[in-house]
Amino acid sequence: MSVLGLSQDESDVYQYVLRHPGVAGAGDIIGLSVPRARTEKTVARLCALGILEENQEGRLDAVDPEAAIDHLAELRLRELHQEFQDITRSRRLVGVLRADRRERTDRTGEPRGVERLRDAPELRGRIDDLTFFCRREFLSMEPRTVFTAEDAMVAAPLDERLLRRGVRVRRVVRKEMLRHPQARLYLRDLLRQGAEIRVAEGIEVRALVYDDDAVLIASGDMPSDALAVRDGELIAAFRSLLESVWEASDELPADDWSGAGDGLKEIEHRVLDLMCRVTKDEAGARALGVSVRTYRRHVADLLTGLGASNRVQAALIARERGWI
Repeated sequence: MSVLGLSQDESDVYQYVLRHPGVAGAGDIIGLSVPRARTEKTVARLCALGILEENQEGRLDAVDPEAAIDHLAELRLRELHQEFQDITRSRRLVGVLRADRRERTDRTGEPRGVERLRDAPELRGRIDDLTFFCRREFLSMEPRTVFTAEDAMVAAPLDERLLRRGVRVRRVVRKEMLRHPQARLYLRDLLRQGAEIRVAEGIEVRALVYDDDAVLIASGDMPSDALAVRDGELIAAFRSLLESVWEASDELPADDWSGAGDGLKEIEHRVLDLMCRVTKDEAGARALGVSVRTYRRHVADLLTGLGASNRVQAALIARERGWI
C-alpha cells in the first residue's frame, strides 16, 4: 500500500486490525516486527487518516478495505496534485534550474536541465520532435475538461505514430473530459489501437513523459510557457509522481464504454445505422422510438464526435473505422 502513502509499518498494523477486529489498542497488536512505541505512533496516524477507528467499547476496528483505499487514494491524489502545482508555479525553482542550464551542457553542447517554451509553435515543434524520437513509453496526465474535433486532429496523428511503432501509450485524463462525445470517441479509438487509459478527478497539471529522456509540464492545457525538463533526476521525480497518479486512478467507467468492440453504445450504433438507411429525421426518430428533437441531438453528437461536417462524411468515417 506504499503507493497510497502508507509505510510498511502502517500497512502491517492496518492489516492486523482488519484480521483481529476489536483489539484493545496498540498493546494488543502482537506478532509484528514493530516496536511498541512505534506501534502507538502508527495507530495514532492510522486513526488520523481515518482508516482505523474506535468502536463504542473504545476498541480498534479497521475501516472496510474498499472504503479505506478510496479514501487514501483521494488523499494521495491531492498531495500529488499539490506537489505538481508547487513545482510548476515556483518561480524560484525555475530561476535556479535555468541558471544550472546555462552552466551545464552535455558533450554535444545541448543544454541540460529545464528550458521554458514560451509560445505555442515552439511547444508544438518540441512535442513533434519528442514523439518522433520516443521508442519505449509515453505517459501523460491531462487536465483539460473540453476536447474538440480540432484537439483530436492534432493529437491523433501523434498517438497513432507512437502506437504503430509499438510504443506503450498510457494516458490519465480528467473525469469531466468524458462528458464530451468527441473525447469519448477519440479515447475509444486509442483503446482499440492498444493504448491504456485511466481517469482521475481534480487534475490541474499537464505532464507528458517521453521514455526517460524528457518531460513537458505546465499548469493548465499547455498553450504556452511550458517547461521542458531534460535533467535525469528531475525526470525520475516526475515519472515517480505520474506513476503514483496512474496507480491511484480508475479504469474507464463501464457505463460510458459499454457496447461493441469499437466502444460505441447500442443507441449510437443504431443512430449510425439509421443515418445510412433513412433520409428523413422523422423516419429515423420513429425507428429509434424517440422524438425528432432527440434523434437530431444524437446525430449532432455523432457528427461532433467523428469530426464530420455532414452525415455523409460521418458515415464514411464510421465505415473506415469499421463501426458500421
